[in-house]
Amino acid sequence: MKKIILLIAITFCFILSGCQQEKGKKPIKEPQAQQVEKPVIIIDTLAYQQKLKALANGDTTGLWPIKARHFPITGAILPYKRIVAYYGNLYSKKMGILGEYPPKELWRRLNVEVNVWKKADPSTPVQPAIHYIAAVAQGIPMKDGKFCKRMPAVMIDSALAIAKMGNAIVFLDVQVAQSNVRNEIPLLEKYLKMPQVHLAIDPEFSMHDGNIPGHKIGSMDAADINYCSEYLAGLVKKYKLSPKILIVHRFTQGMVKNYKNITMHPEVQIIMNMDGWGEPILKHSTYIRYIYKEPVQFTGFKLFYKNDLKKAPHRMLTAVDLMKLKPLPSYIQYQ
Repeated sequence: MKKIILLIAITFCFILSGCQQEKGKKPIKEPQAQQVEKPVIIIDTLAYQQKLKALANGDTTGLWPIKARHFPITGAILPYKRIVAYYGNLYSKKMGILGEYPPKELWRRLNVEVNVWKKADPSTPVQPAIHYIAAVAQGIPMKDGKFCKRMPAVMIDSALAIAKMGNAIVFLDVQVAQSNVRNEIPLLEKYLKMPQVHLAIDPEFSMHDGNIPGHKIGSMDAADINYCSEYLAGLVKKYKLSPKILIVHRFTQGMVKNYKNITMHPEVQIIMNMDGWGEPILKHSTYIRYIYKEPVQFTGFKLFYKNDLKKAPHRMLTAVDLMKLKPLPSYIQYQ
């Protein structure tokens, strides 16, 4: 009985205490949602806009220069430099020059191209790059059935070591095949969080419809591109990095869908890269139709040492030729 009386007394005191708190004190406020820190922009925005105007190369249509939706955070490579890259896979001599030569010879050749671009455009410093295909679309299924062969860490490490020889940045290229960017990109986070490593995606080998890679040209939607840029932006914020670069390859209308819905971030710079091969007139028209007329942010142009020579006039476009383009490409890729 004494225990019951004691329990009632304690309960009454608790209630009374609560009532007094209500009368004598202000109610406790709910914690406010944490505000997301905005990136600190400390670049010279006027100089940035002037460089964009220079890249437009005299275009008067209003398409170029792109109106900056976001200014980049400090440390951005573009538009201050032009990137000149060697592309390929170390397992294959057929996928690009990167797999054709030993490192020292590779760098001898790449330095020749770097110097060509320095001469063609003395006002823009050249940043060399190694563009390595880290996930390769296959004609046969892998163990998971996705037709996507992921390169082992030892090979990616080798690509990074080659890049270090010439103080180059690195692009890890992903051909998702029947997989998707949400599955493949996080697998490369170990590398993408490194300050010198950037990302490239290839819609040609993105087979949303279940086709086998190489049998049909694939596609990516703006949502796929946005996932990649948001992922990179997250890494930049988390690890306090300079802006990352995202390259998107393109040479047909259908390869990139809903380009107007591609979102921009101060932490990421997007390059739409004209990836097609062929004679000069075809490459020019492809650049105009799918890169110039559908502007995103920055542009790139791919040159093929072999495939570009197959049709008359059997010559590859030169740096002098490409300096006539509107807009000027900020990224030059040799395969």
